[in-house]
Amino acid sequence: MHKRLFIAAAASTAWAALVPFAATAQDFPPKKPVTLVVGFAAGGAADAAARLIAKKLGDNIGQTVIVDNKGGAGGNIAHQFVAGGPVDGSMLLFGSIGPLTIAPHIMKVAYDPFKDLAPVSGGVNFPNVLVVHKALGVKTLAEFVELSKKKPGSVDFASTGPGSASHLAGELFNQRAGIDMVHVPYKGGAPALQDILGERVASYFSAPPTAMPQVEAGNLVPLATTGPVRPAYLPGIPTVAEAGYPGFEALNWYAFVAPGKTPAPLLDRWNVEIVKVLNDPGVKDALEKHGLTPQPTTRPELAAFMRKESDKWGKVVRERKITAQ
Repeated sequence: MHKRLFIAAAASTAWAALVPFAATAQDFPPKKPVTLVVGFAAGGAADAAARLIAKKLGDNIGQTVIVDNKGGAGGNIAHQFVAGGPVDGSMLLFGSIGPLTIAPHIMKVAYDPFKDLAPVSGGVNFPNVLVVHKALGVKTLAEFVELSKKKPGSVDFASTGPGSASHLAGELFNQRAGIDMVHVPYKGGAPALQDILGERVASYFSAPPTAMPQVEAGNLVPLATTGPVRPAYLPGIPTVAEAGYPGFEALNWYAFVAPGKTPAPLLDRWNVEIVKVLNDPGVKDALEKHGLTPQPTTRPELAAFMRKESDKWGKVVRERKITAQ
């Protein structure tokens, strides 16, 4: 009898070593500090949002949440890192539109965003604003398109890098307006802004916090924003859709994802906590002051949204014949 019990126990132990632990709600919060990975350097809008949310999450769950900036390759390095991360609920990623839904269509990446990363909740979104330097002599989107058609291939646009949200916004506009702006990629918002101010590039699909101080100073002219509606903090600038291209939408967005094999009960608990933070009035107000709109979702809603965005931008990549530069 004792021998049979010993054999059964040994078999059970061996099986447990091969099968991931069966996480339950009782395994939350993690017993060790939580890491929230951000794919961009400290100091930008994504980093500011992540730190604000991380602080409130930590306060709510009674555990430290550390923001870990892993910049490089347009955020792809961070996404690859988290794809191979721990599955005990102690790691999250503030994932972004580029690495999650655009980059896999343009280049070979070492992760599958739909298998190696698990959706948790939407995070924040914001539109780009198309700005031009004042010396270009245009004040409306219609005038900009007219100029681009008069001089095909002579009007260019800056972006924060190949496969970035600002790059694809420009390519989608090329497609919809029937023009051929030349893409000029940069390694971030700061160098792109510097070159449009120096009149070395004609236009830039910029994050509003980057461009608007220069708009207010009279150095740049805003033509349109790329979201479905005018953001509350830019009520005087029309959307691309309002300016003549119905249905045009090219939002930047960030969402919370986790290593793909993280057990569902832990993902569900993180969803509850993240949604709670994003709905917090103080957090919402602080995010909106940065020009960011909270976008809490269920896990299935985020999964469907990511698939829709991937299909949309994959089509643009193919039709515009976009490749890694």
